[in-house]
Amino acid sequence: MERTDPSVAVRHRPRDHRCPLVRSALLWLEPEVPFVTPRPKTRCAVYTRKSSEEGLDQDFNSLDAQFEACAAFVASQRQEGWTLLSTRYDDGGLSGGTLDRPALQRLLSDVDAGRIDRIVVYKIDRLTRSLSDFSKIVDRLDAAGCSFVSVTQSFNTATSMGRLTLNMLLSFAQFEREVTAERIRDKIAASKKKGLWMGGTVPLGYDRHPNLGMRQLVVNAREAETVKKLFQLYDRFGCLRKVTAEAARLGLRSKRRVYGSGRKRGGNPFSRGQIYYLLRNPTYLGKIRHKDKTFPGQHAAVIEESLWARVQRKLQAASARPRGASTAKARGGNPAAPSLLAGKIRDETGDILTPTHTKRHDRRLRYYVSNRLISAGPDPAGWRLPAPAFEATVTKMVAAYLQHCVQRHSLLAAPDIRAADRVATSVATLIDTLRSAPEKVLPNMISSGHLETGKLHIELGATQLAQHLDVPADAISSEALNITSPFALRRRGIEMKIVAGETEPCPDPVLISTLHKAHRWTESLRNGTPLTELAQQEKVSPSYLRTRAQLAFLSPALQKAILNGQQPQELTVKSILSRPLPLDWNAQAICFGFTPAGSLP
Repeated sequence: MERTDPSVAVRHRPRDHRCPLVRSALLWLEPEVPFVTPRPKTRCAVYTRKSSEEGLDQDFNSLDAQFEACAAFVASQRQEGWTLLSTRYDDGGLSGGTLDRPALQRLLSDVDAGRIDRIVVYKIDRLTRSLSDFSKIVDRLDAAGCSFVSVTQSFNTATSMGRLTLNMLLSFAQFEREVTAERIRDKIAASKKKGLWMGGTVPLGYDRHPNLGMRQLVVNAREAETVKKLFQLYDRFGCLRKVTAEAARLGLRSKRRVYGSGRKRGGNPFSRGQIYYLLRNPTYLGKIRHKDKTFPGQHAAVIEESLWARVQRKLQAASARPRGASTAKARGGNPAAPSLLAGKIRDETGDILTPTHTKRHDRRLRYYVSNRLISAGPDPAGWRLPAPAFEATVTKMVAAYLQHCVQRHSLLAAPDIRAADRVATSVATLIDTLRSAPEKVLPNMISSGHLETGKLHIELGATQLAQHLDVPADAISSEALNITSPFALRRRGIEMKIVAGETEPCPDPVLISTLHKAHRWTESLRNGTPLTELAQQEKVSPSYLRTRAQLAFLSPALQKAILNGQQPQELTVKSILSRPLPLDWNAQAICFGFTPAGSLP
């Protein structure tokens, strides 16, 4: 029976009736049938992107045009084994300056999963306009054995000239994006100087102009009365807490908003933060704010200038007075410490962490809590952090991060060896101030923050940091302004402990003392001293001695970690005694929080 290889093109000959000798001789003269190996298939995915949303609602838009051009290019390479995948990866209305794009993330996930061999784009700037982002994408594609091709730009990245061409194209694409962004920012700044409303959330008391071409606000008479009432209440009480309570009693509500998707929001009682922001908004004085400057607006004012001035003076006086100062002075003590992170940090729901306090045994205990716990009642997902520990953790995190940036010379956008020593000296002075008097620099340095389960993100202000380092604000690297660190809140007995960043050695004196006693007691027991007699000598009960003597049977690695202060934060004498002690050393490591067991020092 004749065997056939499916990968080989077989030529069937008709039955040959010639003499076997002639037939064998002729076989030497016939050309050999070539072995034809099929080309491997190359699975191609098309990625398209458009920066603006203009025209995306059309039946045939820019994304469709890009896709058809790429699909035609893939079809032209069919003889090379190229096949087009049916899945489309389209990002409409998204900038190429970031990798945070849904379709791009799906594309990279499919690349990592091995479903794509080649990415086809219309132009290289459709994939990204950032040189650093492109480097990350190329590393990810190389790891997955995937490549990319641009339909309208021909270059070969396998050669040095091709890589140079690619880098030049990306540099010009990034330059174009940055110039466009500067042009837009300049246009917004110039428009606001003319008093035009350049979009954003419309404040309470105003509505958008009916003619969308007119960039102006028009007064909403009913809501304007609510705004005037809030200003009058603060002028009367001078206390946000009292104004909030009185506004709730009078039934005053925030602006009711209905979005294009049909989602509704607002119409709720005011919180203290909302009232404070409203009282500080210069829009009600008929002005337009741009960063830290205000310009005369083209809309009507809601608040009289005299009332505005009185309210601002009272707000400034209240903000300069530390919270709880009068209470502390009444007890004869020092004024209460100010809340260094007030208004800076938000949780995963976007709710701001608000300073609050409670009293216990005539002591004032400060906390940072999610604002909804104050305004809306209990919430299991809300945060409640001890203020001193949280502020100390953030201070330590910022100081360690600045020191790390100095060591890596990554603090400046363009590292300058001539300025390195001067910047290092300035950072050292700043770190000393952070550790000795954080209230002087920390509130101004932190621009914003975001807290979620397992992670804390802090964003530093470029202007404030540049002032401390005595360098221009644009000389600070934008990447150096973002700090992200692990964050956890663990209970240790009655104490709530914050664990953030890399844990430093923290010896537990009680645990170390008990470990020393356990070795002394077991040595006496081995030498024949009865348990009851040893308990009398140590002035403890036999059960107390028996339970704690078992610490001597911990693994050597675990005992070394305890002596070096490298044990888990939640590991205490009580936690060890609360469970049976495993005899296996690996089981001990897992049981007491060293996971995996190889993480033991």
